Amino acid sequence: MCRNIRTLFNFEPPATEVEIRDAALQFVRKLSGFNVPSQANAAAFDHAVAAIADEARTLIASLVTTAEPKNREIEAEKARVRSQARFGGSGG
Repeated sequence: MCRNIRTLFNFEPPATEVEIRDAALQFVRKLSGFNVPSQANAAAFDHAVAAIADEARTLIASLVTTAEPKNREIEAEKARVRSQARFGGSGG
């Protein structure tokens, strides 16, 4: 699950609200062990996702760097090449 959480800091364009929420959701899923919580746990689960997304937003906004922002498309292509080398092609 957490392998799907990607770096969100120092990209151009900046991380979107959806990306931040998705990362928070993956984190809460990992911690709780629930992909979808029961009705009894839904409120706590949803509250945790919102709280973590808020803290992630605060963290990203407060970080500083002198490095140039990374290009999302270039980084995605690098990840595809790494994946190809690691897992091989689909053949088609």
